Amino acid sequence: MPAERQHLYFSVKIVGALLSAVCPFKKFDTALQPKFLRQMLSIREVYKEGYGPSSSHTIGPVRAAELFIKKHPEVSYFRVMLFGSLALTGRGHQTDSALRKCFLPKSVEVVFKPEETLPLHPNGMVFEALTDEGAEALDRWEVYSIGGGDLKDKSGVLNSSEVYSLNNMTDILTWCRREGKTFWEFVEDNEGKDIWEFLQGVWHTMRETIKRGIENEGVLPGPIKLARRASSQYSKALTSHGTLKSFGLLFSFALAVAEENAAGGRIVTAPTCGSSGVLPAILFYLSREEYLTEVKIHRALATAGLIGNLVKHNASISGAEVGCQGEIGTACAMAAAAMVQVLGGSPNQIEYAAEMGMEHNLGLTCDPVLGYVQIPCIERNAIAASKAYSCGVYALSSDGGHKISFDRAVETMAETGRDIQVAYRETGIGGLAKNWEPFE
Repeated sequence: MPAERQHLYFSVKIVGALLSAVCPFKKFDTALQPKFLRQMLSIREVYKEGYGPSSSHTIGPVRAAELFIKKHPEVSYFRVMLFGSLALTGRGHQTDSALRKCFLPKSVEVVFKPEETLPLHPNGMVFEALTDEGAEALDRWEVYSIGGGDLKDKSGVLNSSEVYSLNNMTDILTWCRREGKTFWEFVEDNEGKDIWEFLQGVWHTMRETIKRGIENEGVLPGPIKLARRASSQYSKALTSHGTLKSFGLLFSFALAVAEENAAGGRIVTAPTCGSSGVLPAILFYLSREEYLTEVKIHRALATAGLIGNLVKHNASISGAEVGCQGEIGTACAMAAAAMVQVLGGSPNQIEYAAEMGMEHNLGLTCDPVLGYVQIPCIERNAIAASKAYSCGVYALSSDGGHKISFDRAVETMAETGRDIQVAYRETGIGGLAKNWEPFE
């Protein structure tokens, strides 16, 4: 952290401590500090294992429900109100069915309020513990699913551990040059050596998801009647040659994960459920073609996790907040960085690959047809994987020098996201979701 920023960081800490001492009954939350003054969370918050189809619409609400149920073990009746994007695409994203399963054997009423939004995020929820079915509320909790399965309420992000004092790419690159190390070593220095056991589990789940996905066939659940394609794509790729084989395999691996996610299968957020196929596809493909060791893969996951963490901290990975550029764009940046890492790129080349992965997804909208994580989400994972591969090749063939930094690309993505109309931010009321009709 630069000296002037470090001085400001500790000044805020001291002022906060003094204010707390003077006003002991007032909580001065660090969540109110500017983001650059706060520490980044662990990359364990980037990679969450869970069931699809949506980290913000299923994993996040279920995590919130579990916390609320644990707080009220004696209560038998609950009400959950879904607002904004959660209400508009909740049925297609299976939010209501996931919540009902979570509350069993207790009773829960799920109420959709698509015309209303809560103040802190488009994905707002209110949980109520009831004295009796339909009766008055004993307790009320306003909470938000902010992307990647993370939760936030008025006190800040929940169940999070601050790990990284450096929270932007520029400062981390300076650290790498000073220490003679690279990104995965920065992760290890901050997270501790037990991060490798965690990443080993992440890779195991990613690999198993791909293997299931290229075996499973049939039609995905829901009214779209979308047929799975990963299995046939894989079979065709095996009998092809050259470019067709390479891209066919890469496509099949990305489709495998995205289709498993759409079917409610077990996946790893990378950084979200809707974009979970990009990074595993790149790593699985490279592990076959380049004969990578498990250690190399784990280090690549560390680097990719750091990239995703930087976007989460400094912008957003929520499609409801910034559009699909925050989901697929971040996944593409993570995968491109991971590829350059395992193929021996320098920190500057890794940063360049990540910047391109983000830059060339700027403005990407989130418009799921009928609210399902299927069209355009599944194909988008495959195309983003090929784009990440191209970014990786491009960066490796350069000296790492370029004009737009990763930090500026992330900042631009956040600004672009704020400018995107609500209809194109996971509400299912604009774009392809509005204009879609069956095409034979």
